[in-house]
Amino acid sequence: MQLDFHYYATYCAAYLAGYSHEECLKICYSAQFPDNCTRTFLAGVRAPVSAATTQTAIEMADAKTDPVGLQDITRIWASFHFLPYDLNADVKKGGKAYKNKYRLICNPNGELLKETVNLVKDKSLEAVGMAMHILADTWAHRYFAGTPSVVINSTNNYFYEILEENGEWTERFVNFKHTPGEDIDKCSYINSLGTDSESSVMNLGHGRAGHLPDYSFMRYKFMPAWNDYKVIYKDNPEDYYHAFCQMIYAMTFLRGGAGTFETGVYATDIARPYDEEIHGIIEKRQLDASADWKAFGEKLSGKEIPDFSVEVFRTEYMNASDEKKDDTGLGKFILASLAHKSMVTNRIYRSGSMLAGYSLEYDGRNVGIKDYLKLLGLRKRG
Repeated sequence: MQLDFHYYATYCAAYLAGYSHEECLKICYSAQFPDNCTRTFLAGVRAPVSAATTQTAIEMADAKTDPVGLQDITRIWASFHFLPYDLNADVKKGGKAYKNKYRLICNPNGELLKETVNLVKDKSLEAVGMAMHILADTWAHRYFAGTPSVVINSTNNYFYEILEENGEWTERFVNFKHTPGEDIDKCSYINSLGTDSESSVMNLGHGRAGHLPDYSFMRYKFMPAWNDYKVIYKDNPEDYYHAFCQMIYAMTFLRGGAGTFETGVYATDIARPYDEEIHGIIEKRQLDASADWKAFGEKLSGKEIPDFSVEVFRTEYMNASDEKKDDTGLGKFILASLAHKSMVTNRIYRSGSMLAGYSLEYDGRNVGIKDYLKLLGLRKRG
């Protein structure tokens, strides 16, 4: 997904879940920020770089693809953008290396999603927003994994967009390219360069499928190798609507619900009065739906939604004293991201996979990676 859904649509979902305008802004800002929180940004504000939730193009180009480098990539992308669905999936074919990568395939409503939402219960609004980013991406990024892999993430020439023309459904061959500029009318979209290297970052996530998973209007079909080259149909409008309604349910629970967050539950009753408008935005053929989601959100709350800017977090954090940095929006986001990345990495490690590296359960004695000392100190203080 992109800014239109992570920022503006999340604001709408938060408002429908009962949060105030001011609370919605904190949530949606932190729902977008996982796409902006790079090591480069964190180093620039002298914050723990292990809190990074994404990588810039330059960082990716410089990333090492030895086992340690690949573990670092996987910790970021599997944690925040391609949350694994079933780390213990019964895979009938392939060796251990293939099975471990297969088990990182993203899909909605997995056990890790349940842990993700329950982990931020009674935590900061920034933690709530971060969790909503991860939840939403399980719908958009399903069928791909947050680790480089040809056999899991690469696509072949069989890639078709499914769209309605003159009242009838039709299929059009997707023309992928590697130069700037996309043309909806010509079905021309950008994707990453093809390579047979299993460890190339070109085969990370949905790079080979371009931005198609990120466009809410898109319906397409393709034949991934992990599915024995059987056709998979992806209906983004349906998935994005489920993501929106699941965010409403999740945030209603986080705002004051009892018990635990459960998967497969959607607040369709809350969204129903606005279904026509919501579906209209989701299905509109446009590369950026920000203006429409913004207008819908401002209609709901009667308040202006400011444009997203990373300077909001940067300025507040830089102006705060060392003792107060944890109390800033970025400080709270950092603590949430460290906790979440630690949880996901640990679950991958406990499944028997080293794709995200070693992980230790915090037992009051082990301190782990030095950048996590802030998080561990917070836990000790309660």
